Amino acid sequence: MDTDPVEIERILSLLAQTPDRISTVSMGYENTQLTFRPDEASWSAIDILAHLRACADVWGKSILAMISNEHPTLRYVSPRTWVRKTNYPTLEFRVSLNGFTRQRNDLLQSLKALAIRDWSRGATFTGTTKGREQTILSYARRMAQHEGEHCEQLENLLGHK
Repeated sequence: MDTDPVEIERILSLLAQTPDRISTVSMGYENTQLTFRPDEASWSAIDILAHLRACADVWGKSILAMISNEHPTLRYVSPRTWVRKTNYPTLEFRVSLNGFTRQRNDLLQSLKALAIRDWSRGATFTGTTKGREQTILSYARRMAQHEGEHCEQLENLLGHK
């Protein structure tokens, strides 16, 4: 797999922006406003943040495993299942955001230390599509895209564009 240094920089930038986007869009809101759900099917701001934290836990752990091990076999863990094992949905928004920000800074430090060729390091994931192959690059790209979508959701929910 070809690794494009420009794409890697773009992904790193997007991953670095996520905590700031969440902080900016939520500024001035009280925790009660951030836990409000417009209807039964909708997510609150804290639900969105809890989901992003669960994804960061699961996908970040997989990325770190690919960094530290030679092509590991990893069991896929669903972030939606993982979030139910955490207290993220019940945490105060700013406390949760601080935890997310710390975790993101740690992940970025690990990713920025990689040589370009290391971004193609991979893993085989079981427990989902049989033998699904992923790389550090594909997981980081997925994380950045997914977070962008949820940041837009949060911006729409809180009335920002």
